[in-house]
Amino acid sequence: MAGKIASEKLRTGGSIFGHSFVSILTFALLSLCTSALIGCNGQEASVTGVDRGRNIPQDARKAELLKELDRKFENPRAHFELGQIYQAEGLAQKAEYHYNIALSLDPAHVQAQAAMVKLFLGSGNPAKGKTYADVYVNLASGSATQSVRLAMAFQKEQLDEYALTCYQQALRLAPSSARVNKQVGFYYLGKDDKAQAKEYLVRSFQLDPRQPEVAGELGRLGVEVRIPRPTEEETATALLGQDGEREWRIVAKHGLIQVEPIVQKGEKK
Repeated sequence: MAGKIASEKLRTGGSIFGHSFVSILTFALLSLCTSALIGCNGQEASVTGVDRGRNIPQDARKAELLKELDRKFENPRAHFELGQIYQAEGLAQKAEYHYNIALSLDPAHVQAQAAMVKLFLGSGNPAKGKTYADVYVNLASGSATQSVRLAMAFQKEQLDEYALTCYQQALRLAPSSARVNKQVGFYYLGKDDKAQAKEYLVRSFQLDPRQPEVAGELGRLGVEVRIPRPTEEETATALLGQDGEREWRIVAKHGLIQVEPIVQKGEKK
């Protein structure tokens, strides 16, 4: 059974990579789970006809959020969502009020930070928006993780200039982070900048080859990635959950990026 699992290969576009360990397959499944993104992006609707029907869910959600805040005012998520609704309705002052409350309760609420910047930029106050953006970027400057989170929030608000600033900040803080390089690669992929995307995704894969989603994207970019088939001993070790003890290296063979276990002195391949 272990041999069957080890021999299976996933082919996507130009990529070919085998599932060397059961843990890689498990990781692939877990990687499909993504963070839930909070926020309501509906637009203000007309009060007549079909448009009014489209506005009912937003009105219902607003009523729910107001009830939540009646029960517990100290709820940053509810304040943020309510701010999103008011912002969509063009009620900038109400939106700003609820974003401020959300941030007073949770100063690291990156979605509220990005939404606040977008609010000022969209309401004809670009200087204030830039000032707030600079403050939030500076607040995240001590953590690569927080910088990436803020970058993704700015990206969601389509504030690419600030998103890129945060990604670059994260790279300065953690240049050897597979996750940071992966997110930067995906950012450039979303901008259809394939050269930059390839550069950062290759670097991410070199830092951590157990990223099937990165391998898949590299395949679509024309980089053939192959994880070698494990020996029976390695497969058995993986099934026991001990594969993390083995160190790996990236080598280039015949034009391929290939992952190989590092063989210690006196150890059989």
